[in-house]
Amino acid sequence: MTAHRKLIRRTALAATAGVAALVLTACGAGGHDMGSMGSDSSPSAPASASDQAGEHNDADVDFATEMIQHHRQAVEMAELAADRASLQEVKDLATKIKGAQDPEIRTMSGWLTAWGEEVPADMSGMAGHDVSSGMPGMMSSGDMDKLAKASGAEFDEMFLDMMVQHHEGAVEMAEAEKADGRYGPATKLADAVVTAQTAEIEQMDKMVGKS
Repeated sequence: MTAHRKLIRRTALAATAGVAALVLTACGAGGHDMGSMGSDSSPSAPASASDQAGEHNDADVDFATEMIQHHRQAVEMAELAADRASLQEVKDLATKIKGAQDPEIRTMSGWLTAWGEEVPADMSGMAGHDVSSGMPGMMSSGDMDKLAKASGAEFDEMFLDMMVQHHEGAVEMAEAEKADGRYGPATKLADAVVTAQTAEIEQMDKMVGKS
């Protein structure tokens, strides 16, 4: 082998060793174990369910616990509209309310379970049970009985009046969560409740004259 060819070979080997050293250094400095990287290596991805559960406070727990019960009553009221309301607008609004709040109940129940908290029992529709105490906008068992016995235009008027009060209470509860809550998804849901139910209050105010 000529001296010139030996020189070329030594140069190539040195270059290869240098690249290998750079790769090893980069792997060590980057903080990533290539074998441990999954399909989602984003640093913002949650590490575990327990980490998610830890990012909450008492305001979040109170919001979820009380809003579940609040939503359940709204759904119960909405279900009555199917065969009692006379205005199609009232029936359509009731369907929209049920369609929005049923999934939110399931979401908030999941939060409470993840946090190790008790999901409140569903007492809606049970005779003599009153969950109105302490929550703004909640109807008493007597109010719910009157609504269940009404029909036609009487039902429409009563439903709209009660649901406006109910929504106003939900907005108040959601505003408190936005101010005091810590859990991101809960404060985001609270913001959505404020937006959606404020718009529905305005809609119902316009419908009152038609009932």
